[in-house]
Amino acid sequence: MPYAGTAQDAQPRSDLMTFAQGVLPVSVETGPEQMRTGSPQAIAAIDGNAGGFGMTPKPGSAQAQVTIIYALPSLTRFDRLAVPNIGETPSPSQTFFRDIVISGAVEGPDGPYIPIAGGTLATHADPGLVTELAMEDAVPEVLWLKVLLSGGINVERDKTYFEFSELIGEGTQQPMPMSEGFTGTWKGRGVSIELLQEGAHVTGCYDKTGTLSGTVDGRVLRALGSDPAGIPSQFILIASADGAMRGLRSTNGAPFKPYDGEPAAGAVVCARPEPAPPGCGAVLHGIGFNYDSAAIRPESAVLLNALADGLRGTDAARIEIVGHSSSEGAAEYNRALSQRRAASVVAALVDMGLAADRLAALGKGEDEPIASNADEAGRSLNRRVEVHCR
Repeated sequence: MPYAGTAQDAQPRSDLMTFAQGVLPVSVETGPEQMRTGSPQAIAAIDGNAGGFGMTPKPGSAQAQVTIIYALPSLTRFDRLAVPNIGETPSPSQTFFRDIVISGAVEGPDGPYIPIAGGTLATHADPGLVTELAMEDAVPEVLWLKVLLSGGINVERDKTYFEFSELIGEGTQQPMPMSEGFTGTWKGRGVSIELLQEGAHVTGCYDKTGTLSGTVDGRVLRALGSDPAGIPSQFILIASADGAMRGLRSTNGAPFKPYDGEPAAGAVVCARPEPAPPGCGAVLHGIGFNYDSAAIRPESAVLLNALADGLRGTDAARIEIVGHSSSEGAAEYNRALSQRRAASVVAALVDMGLAADRLAALGKGEDEPIASNADEAGRSLNRRVEVHCR
């Protein structure tokens, strides 16, 4: 029987304000000066890396403002918004933004917006600290978030560069329908990619000779690729409503950088491999679990069904389902949790008719990362299930 998924006991408690979890910047405005803030800076504010960065590539005055509108992947109700690592670069020409106001909308990116949270920021005495923003008494579910940053903590010059770190957002989120937008061809500056989506599984090619494979979770595609020389690339991609591809790419372990392309219908950019269901050798990022739990989320059913189909055709005597985690939390705890999650996948496959004596579960926790744990893009790739056949 197809796997139908288990009941979702609780929403995961995680940072919902990250690009790697499906949050997409849709507009950026600055004033009263044009400070050249754009999509790269808007993504840096939600990349899951708490380190500071320059929000304004051009300097502004003490009245500087940056307004970013983010599209959330599904209805979200925040109960915590915070800013970590508020630190000033030791320079009279740089300062951290001082005031932050956050509002939300449900009808569209143009609003109407209602207040959600805000605060006046001050420099932290030590690294690793977090400032909690004051939440409104009644916070509704929203689909768009407007973030207004203004002023500076310590403006010493008329022309000042403004910094920011990260916006953390926690709360509850409605289940995300799986995007079906990952079939097509996209081109842009440094971007040439062709994809074919079959259910939750995506195959494709890029840069003329590289091939990739990945899985869709909600509206996010996480994919791994390599070129003929064996140089690896990692992708976090979102197919936006207007048909464009918005994403991040890391090549050969370098930091993730924006990877955005426009649809190029009819163009042949590379030799895409023939699609096949995931099976032996698969690396799966779309099997989701409840927070701090081994309970599989119902929306993972599509991918689990495809995995079962792919494994039915193998004659391997032993199939290992290997769970991996990112580095948050204690290493031993992560290893034990990844073992329980791998066992849940094995149980689901047995329920779908695979022989139990051929299947084994193994949890490796955070021991074998395939990406950096410094930001959510890398962490989301490290949280995975691998299929090893013997």
